[in-house]
Amino acid sequence: MSTANIGYEEKLWLMADKLRGSMDASEYKNVVLGLLFLKYVSDAFEEKYAELLVDEFADPEDQDEYLAENIFWVPKEARWSYIKENAKKPEIGQIIDQGMISIEKENDSLRGVLPKDYARPALDKARLGETIDLFSFKVGDKGSRSKDVLGRVYEYFLSKFASAEGKNGGEFYTPTSIVKLLVEMLEPYKGRIYDPCCGSGGMFVQSEKFVEEHQGRLGDIAVYGQESNPTTWRLCKMNLAIRGIDGNIGEHNADTFHNDLHKGLKADYILANPPFNISDWGGEKLRDDVRWQYGIPPAGNANYAWIQHMVSKLAPSGTAGFVLANGSMSTSTTSELEIRKNLIQNDLIECIVTLPGQLFYSTQIPVSLWFLTRNKAAKGQRDRKEEILFIDARKIGFMADRTHKELSKKDIAKVTEVFHAWRGKNGQSYEDIAGFCRSVSIGEVREHEYILTPGRYVGLEEVEEDGEPFEEKMQRLTTELAEQLAKSKKLESEIRQALGGIGYEI
Repeated sequence: MSTANIGYEEKLWLMADKLRGSMDASEYKNVVLGLLFLKYVSDAFEEKYAELLVDEFADPEDQDEYLAENIFWVPKEARWSYIKENAKKPEIGQIIDQGMISIEKENDSLRGVLPKDYARPALDKARLGETIDLFSFKVGDKGSRSKDVLGRVYEYFLSKFASAEGKNGGEFYTPTSIVKLLVEMLEPYKGRIYDPCCGSGGMFVQSEKFVEEHQGRLGDIAVYGQESNPTTWRLCKMNLAIRGIDGNIGEHNADTFHNDLHKGLKADYILANPPFNISDWGGEKLRDDVRWQYGIPPAGNANYAWIQHMVSKLAPSGTAGFVLANGSMSTSTTSELEIRKNLIQNDLIECIVTLPGQLFYSTQIPVSLWFLTRNKAAKGQRDRKEEILFIDARKIGFMADRTHKELSKKDIAKVTEVFHAWRGKNGQSYEDIAGFCRSVSIGEVREHEYILTPGRYVGLEEVEEDGEPFEEKMQRLTTELAEQLAKSKKLESEIRQALGGIGYEI
């Protein structure tokens, strides 16, 4: 594969992947992303250090000088120049571990976050040294920060690890195009943003990007999250630290259902991609939970527990947008149907979007986006009480590679514009589009036994007439078919002759 026309993210991945050898992707992920983080904080520190060195009134070893500019203090034994000098030594593993420990000691927000198992015997020290040599370009100085070099590399690596890990990869990574679609639809300009299963923090990163791109102020949003997997929780902490996002994702990893770290929180926006169809979520221990306002979710599937947990966290005019497996729109198990019916009757469901399959690394199944809100009237200039917008977007997207689809900017805009027009944003007018979107009354959904599958409501796409009369079309197709048949008979005859000529009989 030529590396002449590809981005540095992919060049770096191709080099790093060669060094992986037989190491498991999930293990290698922490090795590489930890080094990337170390390089980032060191670049930012060393750039500031050089500035202070030439300032006669400043002390480059004064920690306060760095804190004032939101730069992590990096002790001598953790600086990249020192790590690189020692990269070829057999004790490089211990040197990196010591560097990570000393950074944590000096920076409270990173305590217990950085990987510290580079000295383990299973990690090939020669490969580790070569991987250190790869990170020769700057990722943390001002120029790189303005271009979000590390953010791009980090995101690219996360997606590649998700792909390599297959089924388990989706636990920490939601494809960027899905996150962008959720964020563009919800428009989280201002207020509290919450993700109850935040993975590596993609929803927060995208929300911050959205605010920046729309000339908002980052100080206007506050980020809250929770993650049960300890490794993924650390990845999230690093991801947020890298980008300077001051997020509250708890002091440690914790299970959202059994140890809610944000009990009193009421969020203006909830963005989430809960793990699909989890059967061992411990529901039998939570039968009387106050969150189950609309019915008790089944112990064998957490989907409707996630929905109700999110509803319980919504502020009076809050909106939630989240990803669920398609089965959740029509499941008829008694408890799930009862909860869905109550959510619909209480006018909490605003919009359902079905997406194409193959968007995820961890599963090929198609997914849907759900949008719930406590106050439809507050969301736009048009009163949409007792109405639900259905969007069937299964035909959008393009194949980014042999096995995965992505949503283009145009795809995202197509869905987003319909949703905003339906809400009456800026006085926009909305129209149903056959086969794509339709606004439906709760009464009609009731008639369909509370099934929320958009394909049931949007109708069939209008097919443009091609102007060819029916009789002529049939005649043309018959002629084309006869020609194809004649060609195949001729080919069969030639094959028989050829095989007969070399002594084969058929």
